This record gives sequence, C-alpha cells and structure tokens, in this order.
Amino acid sequence: MDTSTINWLAVLVAGLSSFVIGGIWYSPGLFGKAWMTDSQLSEADIQKGNKGKIFGFTALFSLIMAANLAMFLVDTPQMKTDVTWGTTAGFLAGIWTFCAIAIHSLFELKTWRHILINGGYSVVALTLMGAIIGLWR
Repeated sequence: MDTSTINWLAVLVAGLSSFVIGGIWYSPGLFGKAWMTDSQLSEADIQKGNKGKIFGFTALFSLIMAANLAMFLVDTPQMKTDVTWGTTAGFLAGIWTFCAIAIHSLFELKTWRHILINGGYSVVALTLMGAIIGLWR
C-alpha cells in the first residue's frame, strides 16, 4: 500500500475532531444526562474516573481510527479520494462500528437509547473524520 497520499496532519485533525464531537454529544445539553442514566453513572462516579487514562486512551484510539480510515482512503489509479467519498466512507465505517457497539450492548443488556447514543456518536465522529481526510488532500 502506498501511503504517500495520506495527509498525516489531516489524520491528526480528524482524530482530534472526535473530542469536539464527543464533548458536544455527551454534554448535559445533548445526550450526556441520558447516557449517564443508561450507564448507571452519577456525577460523582464520573469525577472519580482517571481523566489522564480516559482521555489519553481516547486520543490514542481516535488517532488509530483516523489513520485506519485514511488507509482505506488512499488514492489509487481507479479512485481519487475527495470530500464526498471521504464523507461516505466515514459514514459507512460509522455504520460498521455502530453495529459492533449494538452487538456488545445487547449482550450487556443496555437499552436501545444507550445503543443509539453511543452508536450515533460513532457514526457522526467517523463521518466527520472521513470528511476531513477527504477534503484535506
């Protein structure tokens, strides 16, 4: 695989964009309160979490996701990546991860609301990642 067409700065920005989306998505004004309820977590539980570990691994995994998506979007003689294809590929990757989240959550006896909140975040975050990678060629 020729990775010379990957814009690694775009991968970094795409990976970090999931923090922006996550901050909005899981805010109390959007889905944060419902997510906490369905996760059976209180504000005190959230405050007890190891923020360095949580955000550090979140950053690492987000960068891996963005790099992986960029690998799928490498230009080939048959196909050149643009913002439309990047967005589409990101959305399709989001559907893929949504399904994985749903499968795990069903076995964990999570509510459909919980599945839709977490899976929806994945779809939106990956769609934006794909758009950034596709746009920033």
